[in-house]
Amino acid sequence: MIQNSERGYGIASIALHWLTLLLIIAVYSTMEFRGLFPKGSIERDLMKQWHFMLGLGIFFIALGRVVLRLLWPSPRIVPTPPAWMEKLARLGHLGLYALIVLLPLLGWLLLSAAGKPVPFFGAELPALIAPSPDLREPIKEAHELIANFGYALIALHAVAAIYHHHILKDTTLTNMLPRRR
Repeated sequence: MIQNSERGYGIASIALHWLTLLLIIAVYSTMEFRGLFPKGSIERDLMKQWHFMLGLGIFFIALGRVVLRLLWPSPRIVPTPPAWMEKLARLGHLGLYALIVLLPLLGWLLLSAAGKPVPFFGAELPALIAPSPDLREPIKEAHELIANFGYALIALHAVAAIYHHHILKDTTLTNMLPRRR
């Protein structure tokens, strides 16, 4: 089934969720591994280019995920968690959506403020703002701060899913897994 149902997320939501995770791993990896290469090297520049392109990929996928979330309600969790837990989950998901929308957007703004091209798999996206040395550093700091916060937010999301699956034994995690026929 393509769209969400009472029994679980549809294949569109599931595919975009797990694709987002893979891209997040790749984006964070490019930044962590770039330090293995000397500044100015081809390898380091490639890591940065892939970081930009994959990050923008997350941004565009995130927009699609937001549309799907607005169109199709989330499946119910069985057994139903307490209201406080549902509120906490909504807050966590809001944080994750903010992460996957704002972080790439800040990266795009950062490249724009630095007057650099914005590569996207063979295309060059337009600058969002005019080059501005005064804005470059605050945007960079915000991007890095949110990225560091992202590590904790993603870890909490994973721990919560495991907790729901193994301790509460509810359908939180299985709702996001492809169903076997």
